[in-house]
Amino acid sequence: MVFALVGLVVLALLGAVHRYVWRRFVGDTTTPGSRLRRTGTVAAFVLPLLSVGAMTSGRVGAPFWLQQVLAWPGFLWLACLLYLTLALLVGEVVRPVLLRVLARRDAARTGAGSGTPSGTPTETSGTPTEVPDGTRPRTEELVKSGSAGVSAPSEAVARTASDASGPEAEPETEPAATTPAPALAPLPSRRLFVSRVVGGAAAAAGLATVGYGTYGVLRGPSVKRITVPLAKLPRAAHGFRIAVVSDIHIGPILGRAHTRRIVDTINATSPDLVAVVGDLVDGSVADLGSAAEPLAALRARHGSYFVTGNHEYFSGAEQWIDHVRELGLVPLENARVEVEGFDLAGVNDIAGETEGQGPDFGRALGDRDRGRAAVLMAHQPVVIHDAVEHGVDLQLSGHTHGGQLWPGNYLAELANPTVAGLERYGDTQLFVSRGAGAWGPPVRVGAPSDITVVELASRQA
Repeated sequence: MVFALVGLVVLALLGAVHRYVWRRFVGDTTTPGSRLRRTGTVAAFVLPLLSVGAMTSGRVGAPFWLQQVLAWPGFLWLACLLYLTLALLVGEVVRPVLLRVLARRDAARTGAGSGTPSGTPTETSGTPTEVPDGTRPRTEELVKSGSAGVSAPSEAVARTASDASGPEAEPETEPAATTPAPALAPLPSRRLFVSRVVGGAAAAAGLATVGYGTYGVLRGPSVKRITVPLAKLPRAAHGFRIAVVSDIHIGPILGRAHTRRIVDTINATSPDLVAVVGDLVDGSVADLGSAAEPLAALRARHGSYFVTGNHEYFSGAEQWIDHVRELGLVPLENARVEVEGFDLAGVNDIAGETEGQGPDFGRALGDRDRGRAAVLMAHQPVVIHDAVEHGVDLQLSGHTHGGQLWPGNYLAELANPTVAGLERYGDTQLFVSRGAGAWGPPVRVGAPSDITVVELASRQA
């Protein structure tokens, strides 16, 4: 019941946002019945349907080719919708300012066009115009000019009548026909002009943001390096390097080439150990097994390890655990191994609790020697308090994507103790990776993808 209500609220919100975007980009900038308005209206219905199809096709078992067809336009539109809406909201502040500026400019032009040239005498009702004494005409001159003014029209009329009745009168010729000047297209109203300017600027800003964010994901993750001192780490393990990668999200959009870029980037760092911290895939082994095969080329002196994320439990976790084992990775299912100078443990993701495969910290860490340093692989940062309770020195996590799409980082902060980077909780340090891929829209804004080389430092060195 709760999920149904949440779903209805989300659908209503999406409908309202699409209505607003249509109004500002289409309704306010096009004329009724025009081709542009018809095209924009069709897009306002088709694009959200594609988005719904992209989000649900995998869950309902649609053919993988159909998932791929829907994924690109459907998920990209969600990112476009976000940033177009944000740009339009900024435009709501600019819109009245532009209208006021244009109104003042038009008023100033109108006032200048209707003004009287300076130096020209004007008549005021009831007040005679003052004339200098030296130029005032005499009375007899006024009388003569007045009589001439009266008789001249009568003589002109009589002369015209006699000419027309005379024998040599010529017929009147009709004036030559003139070609009318072509009518100019009416200029757009001030409000229409401002709507088009604001809408065009918002479209440019929103689409450019999405384009840059998409380029960042398709280009592949960058490499970050941090040093983490551990009090219990022996001198022999000083400088031990762990390549941490999370949230690769192989799926309908990010496929085999994406996996190959990540593997090549990791191998170029020459790590001592590779930690794949969950959310490897978004789909079944049948659909994505070949796309994950480049993981077999990972190279590290102490091997590559894997723990499940929540998305593995949407995609067939048991089958994926078997598949990554075939590719040479070691799954840590609530288990622990001894590495050079420290213990490496891994727990299942909390999403596995629905299948009876949730995290078991007692099994992974309960009987270990607490005099040794412990590094824990756990997909979600929220289990940090269990890690503190079990004496973990460093927890490696992902899940948050760093927010992926700004301002999503603020929402991620509400659900996670740490969104990205390194923070301390008591005697335990928590490192959260932003991830190497993207879920949903293949777009990142304000949270670039990364692979982090964590170098362990001994305080005895």
